Amino acid sequence: MGFARTCSVALVGVEGVVVEVQADLEPGVATFTLVGLPDKSLSESRDRVRAAVVNSGGAWPQKKLTVGLSPASVPKAGSGFDLAVACAVLGAAERIDPRVLADLVMIGELGLDGRVRPVRGVLPAVLAAADAGYDQVVVPECAAAEAALVPGVSVLGIRSLRQLIAVLTDEPVPEEQPDEHSRPDLLLAGLRVPGTGAAAGMHGHDQEHDLADVVGQLPARTAVEIAAAGGHHLFLEGPPGAGKTMLAERLPALLPRLTREESLEVTAIHSVAGLLPPGEPLIDRAPYCAPHHSATMQALVGGGPGMARPGAVSLAHRGVLFLDEVPEFGSHALDALRQPLESGHVVIARSAGVVRFPARFLMVLAANPCPCGRFTRRDTLCECPPSAIRRYQARLSGPLLDRVDLRVEVDPVTRSELARRDARGETTAAVADRVRAARERAAARLAGTPWRSNSEVPGRELRSRWHAAPGAMEAAERGLERGVLTARGLDRVLRVAWTVADLAGHDRPDATDVALALQLRTGVPHGAPMAIGSPA
Repeated sequence: MGFARTCSVALVGVEGVVVEVQADLEPGVATFTLVGLPDKSLSESRDRVRAAVVNSGGAWPQKKLTVGLSPASVPKAGSGFDLAVACAVLGAAERIDPRVLADLVMIGELGLDGRVRPVRGVLPAVLAAADAGYDQVVVPECAAAEAALVPGVSVLGIRSLRQLIAVLTDEPVPEEQPDEHSRPDLLLAGLRVPGTGAAAGMHGHDQEHDLADVVGQLPARTAVEIAAAGGHHLFLEGPPGAGKTMLAERLPALLPRLTREESLEVTAIHSVAGLLPPGEPLIDRAPYCAPHHSATMQALVGGGPGMARPGAVSLAHRGVLFLDEVPEFGSHALDALRQPLESGHVVIARSAGVVRFPARFLMVLAANPCPCGRFTRRDTLCECPPSAIRRYQARLSGPLLDRVDLRVEVDPVTRSELARRDARGETTAAVADRVRAARERAAARLAGTPWRSNSEVPGRELRSRWHAAPGAMEAAERGLERGVLTARGLDRVLRVAWTVADLAGHDRPDATDVALALQLRTGVPHGAPMAIGSPA
């Protein structure tokens, strides 16, 4: 009887569980049994592994073969166990020393010719292996850079099963011919989910998107700057062509670069979703996700058949989620955003298990004021009846809008504004410098706490530890008494006031800072200038 074991990783959301892959050979009719709650793609590994071993020059054992995946209570999915199964079988057949395999973690799919193909979720899988105490992992060569992001782990990148057998048996390592450069990399085929990527509104910072391209729109530009400095959610309402999408697309470039910890979080999510940009194993810029208004609840918050996959709110983690034409989204899908907006994560319960995805994002909503889009204070071309306007605006529930800190009406740009020679405003670089300085002030104030930005600080902490200037909150407190603000709204006004103070360089919010925050919250003028730091 031959026995060998090695390890691989099963992913549950973006968290991994180390799985021991055991192979047992006994005399009897040649069969191959795979046990341990495998899914369909994993059950098919029996044929892939057999063909890969034979085509790599190995002899397939003609005995009763049982491969077990332990712990058996954890569902296993995907083809990433192929490499570990093949090596465990070869160890049980004594082609490889079983002692060499015991402390290795192997992740990779096998082609029928023995080539090792990459799989989604390499980074979270290696992170789980490191947390479990393993320090040696074997991954496909094209995923080695992604796996090497985890500190303290020795990564072996291989191109074929033949190469791995040679490395583990101290034999000369054969050379494998790479694919022709003129053709797409076939090893990367299947990593990217069809229908995602640029078509789903996923992209990083675009150097062509400069804030200076936005003509006029001083209130909206100010709101975008405050949103970037404090991580506050933003609602832009205005007619088509006023610049709402332009402002949203330029917001990610204002956000500071991700820290190392944040980069690993974002990269792990995108790795599981199959959205890592080619040649960029680490995402260090704030992501941007703009799903279409026909997106379902599962597309927004995550889910799908079998084990849940991350949705748009998780793909926008530490970045921007832009919902254009937000009244056209399904009401159930929008109301599902309430939990991640408050908690910063999504919990999805399915029959296959419960999955938790991180989802701390900056949400930007954009909407027309009415069905025809021409209902503004300066335009009388709208022909929508008042009942149609009310129904259209009522598609956004009050509880959802109560979680939005900044609300701005984006007026259409006039001909004179477009014709002005000095129409270009401040550049993205200039505004990003102020945002970075404001974030540094907030970080210094919040040092020693679990919060990183003003939008994350609970209201009770703001009221008890960080106070505004005496008398500064009087107008906001009167709004609470009259019912204009809720208790949550009052806390959000105070958070925004702290961000305005950080941008203006004030030690704490004064009456002008609170007035601007209240004006952006309610849309009612309070005499505050719309430019940060301008005199009243």
